[in-house]
Amino acid sequence: MKMLAVTAGLCLVFVFVWERVDMVRLGYQVERLKHEKVVLERERDELKVKFSALSSPDRIAKVATEKFGMSLPQPGQVVMVQSKTKDSPASAVELRIARNDVLNGRR
Repeated sequence: MKMLAVTAGLCLVFVFVWERVDMVRLGYQVERLKHEKVVLERERDELKVKFSALSSPDRIAKVATEKFGMSLPQPGQVVMVQSKTKDSPASAVELRIARNDVLNGRR
């Protein structure tokens, strides 16, 4: 009987120690995840700033003209096409098309 009580006591001590060790391990894991969250939030903020800089209309226009040789359409190159339905003139659709005279040999 005495041996059974000692064994039960040792088992309880081992369970208690295991539970404390597991709590410490989980605490470290929580702290690691908090740090990872802060790093990821910082990276997200940096990417938002980079996206804003890269998608600015001024930068896009600069890259289009310098890298791709694009330019704004000249007067007369933009053709306006309007489509109105008989039933609903309020829902008219306006479409702007830039003619490319370079392909036709005209400039």
